[in-house]
Order: sequence, then structure tokens, then C-alpha cells
Amino acid sequence: MKIVMIHGQSHTGCSCMVARKTAEKIGGEVQEFFLPKDFNHHCLGCYTCFTSTLDKCPHYKDLSVIIEAMDHADVLILSSPVYVYHATGAMMDFLDHFGTWWVVHRPQPQMAHKQAVIVTTAAGSGMKRTAKDMEDSLSMWGVYRIEKICVGVQATKPDEIPAAIRKQIEKKTDRAAERIVGHAGSTGTNHRFQMWFYIVKLMHRLMPGDTPDYNWWEDHGWHGNQRPWKSEM
Repeated sequence: MKIVMIHGQSHTGCSCMVARKTAEKIGGEVQEFFLPKDFNHHCLGCYTCFTSTLDKCPHYKDLSVIIEAMDHADVLILSSPVYVYHATGAMMDFLDHFGTWWVVHRPQPQMAHKQAVIVTTAAGSGMKRTAKDMEDSLSMWGVYRIEKICVGVQATKPDEIPAAIRKQIEKKTDRAAERIVGHAGSTGTNHRFQMWFYIVKLMHRLMPGDTPDYNWWEDHGWHGNQRPWKSEM
């Protein structure tokens, strides 16, 4: 399988270690990106992607490198340490650029063929909130299956992690990798995406219009019987 890892920090700390361990257990070709080193732009809120297309984004040249990698990936791994009970600013800056990928706008059918793993660690707490920051985007993109690995490592560096917690990490990464491998080649969508798909479809029926979002749905046949999670690669 092809794996793309996107780290919400540029150092190789505990979250990076757990993410790499997960990728190793899944097996396959791995490509890594570190934020903000590999993408260092704040969303400008210019609305260009909504009124036009994402490739008109002023940051698209840098963003397109990661988009191309994600398009060809079978598994996406997003990792972030907990920063004040949330994902890092660099991770959120990156995800902010994909508002048009959400199901309520112009979802990408290829996401139905992908699985994802969310990795978050903290010396203390806040892992669930941080994982949700990343899960919101992945689920609303239409990623088929999402695994979460949240670990309170009680350390700031990988070599400081207590032995008992290291055992937890091994078990959690084993389980996540086993599930990812077990569903390799499968396709579908998550319940959240599917629910919003039918809500938006109804809204388009009640309020049709010549907008980029409406036309995207029309071009893909989603106003009829076609579904993004049943598309061919």
C-alpha cells in the first residue's frame, strides 16, 4: 500500500515516532511531509477556492505537491502533538486549505478508496480534542475508514517514554495496522459523510442554482443515482 504521512510539526518527536511505527506495521511505500517545513501558509480567507477552484488558491503551487501524494495514497496518516488541547497551528493551517473538499461543497470521490490513521500524543491530556480536529476534515472529505491512536506518553521525547506506555503504543499500533491491512482494497464512506451527502442533495433539490458547488454535484451525477463512494478509481 501507498502511505502518506503528514506531521503537524517539523521535529521527529513522540507523535512522529508513533506514526512511523504504525506505517511500518502497515507496510508499503511511505512518503512523509512535515509542517510547516513542507507547507507554511495561513489560509487567507480570500474565498477564491469557493468561488472558483482550489487550483486558483494563491498557495496552490506548494499545496499541489502534497495533494498529488494524497491522491495516489491508499492510507493517510495525520499526526500532531497536543498544543493547548488542539492540533498544531501548522496542521490546522494545512487543513484550512481544503474547505472545498468537504461534502457540503465539492467532495473528492477518490477519498472513498482511502483509509486514514490519526496519531496524537501529549505529555498530559487533550488527545481526544486534538484527534477530533483532524477527524473533522478526514470524515467530511469522505475517507472510508479512520483509525485513531491517542497516547498520553508522560514524556517530551520518545526515549523518555515509560516502559509501560511503550507497551501500550505497541498494542495500539498493532491493532490499527491490522485493521488497515484487513480492509485494504475496500471502498465506501463513513456515516457522517453519508448523512451530510443526503442533506446537501436535498438542499440542492430545494434550492438549485448555478454555483460551483451545485455544478460539481451535477457533473458527477450525484443529484441522480451516482454516489461518490461508489465511483471507480
